[in-house]
Amino acid sequence: MSDSKTASSQSGFRWKWLLYAGAVGVLIAVAKYFHVQELLKQALDWVGQLGPLGPMIFIALYVMATVLFVPGSVLTLGAGAVFGVVWGSVYVSIAATLGATCAFLVGRYLARDAIARKIEGNDRFAAIDKAVANEGWKIVGLTRLSPVFPFTLLNYAFGITRVKLGHYVLASWIGMIPGTVMYVYVGSLAKAASGERTRTTGEWALYGVGMLATVVVTLFVTRIAKQALAKRIV
Repeated sequence: MSDSKTASSQSGFRWKWLLYAGAVGVLIAVAKYFHVQELLKQALDWVGQLGPLGPMIFIALYVMATVLFVPGSVLTLGAGAVFGVVWGSVYVSIAATLGATCAFLVGRYLARDAIARKIEGNDRFAAIDKAVANEGWKIVGLTRLSPVFPFTLLNYAFGITRVKLGHYVLASWIGMIPGTVMYVYVGSLAKAASGERTRTTGEWALYGVGMLATVVVTLFVTRIAKQALAKRIV
């Protein structure tokens, strides 16, 4: 009887997450229909011409995209092209953390009851919630390092767990750094490839080594994160 109940609960959990994924898919489809990604590219071109105001406008755009479930990949890649690796990583890191915090607060204070009703009685989410309560910042950080978990959805979901806001913000910021640097680096390579000045073989070799090192480190960290999560969430 217990096994049947557990299987039913797990099945319900899967269906609910499928519904969530479907909702996100619809939002992405709508974004594509209205050419949101193209608008973001145009916005990046505009941001690059704003001088000192550019970073602030970029951060504001990124935060809005995060809260509205708009994929931030274009903005992250664009940051590398517009601001370079170092400053692009800094600005994306700030923006992604602010966006994640805003979504977290919406989930905790504005939409908490609605989300809580949807996951009430779910054994799987209860296990995650318990893990967060016991090792809050570790679970948050590990999920940020693992690409298996959808960032935008997690932002809201963490809002109804018992993790403290400060721990959530710090763990999210640190956990998103590896992926941020990798995508920004890719964006900077695209900018270098389309630049007016022809790059030497040595320069491209350095770019290639840097890119390879970034990807290897990111994949290594991601693998460790997945293994650690598997041990903590059962």
